[in-house]
Amino acid sequence: MFCDTKRQTGPVGGLRFILMLYAELSAVRTIALFAFIIAGSLLGTYAAKSAPTAGQVWSFQTPFGIVYGTIPREVVDYPSAHAAGTIIVNTSQRRLYYVLGGGKAIRYGIAVGMEGYAWSGVSTVAAKREWPDWTPTPDILKRLPNLPRHMAGGPDNPLGARALYLGATLYRIHGTNEPWKLGGGVSSGCIRLSNDDIVDLYNRTKIGATVIVQR
Repeated sequence: MFCDTKRQTGPVGGLRFILMLYAELSAVRTIALFAFIIAGSLLGTYAAKSAPTAGQVWSFQTPFGIVYGTIPREVVDYPSAHAAGTIIVNTSQRRLYYVLGGGKAIRYGIAVGMEGYAWSGVSTVAAKREWPDWTPTPDILKRLPNLPRHMAGGPDNPLGARALYLGATLYRIHGTNEPWKLGGGVSSGCIRLSNDDIVDLYNRTKIGATVIVQR
């Protein structure tokens, strides 16, 4: 309740009233913000489950940081002739499928290569790393010269919590420190997952597993 101005006279009482009014209005704004976040999350989750379509998750800047939607990890029907343990990346859907066998797969939301950096083909998982270091390639440094020449693994590293290295290429399937960009075409060709999802995929995937990248 607002303070009783009849009993709070003078400059002190008026200032107290203004401060209490400001506090109540701030509380209302905070409640409205969280209500919007919850509603947006529910709508985003429903949309992500209804159909795997390309599109970066919603996000916006707040005084508390970046708030963003998520793409749920889920087991889906996936008839396939590929062996269990095969990874299939569908870049147009912005989804990665880990084949379980028996007509099922685990579907993950991903970010893929930006325009001009998308690719397709077949490779294998040659190596696995936890909290990998990152050394930008000459091509990346040419486009973004202010980047560090090397970055140790950790929460701020663009490769995120885990990485699967593909054959003898420079491409990787890895985590991210920018989960609000999932669903988009933003990378230099690597496949990004949320850190929770890459840890799950990392734990399931064996060295030598086949990786098929489709456009």
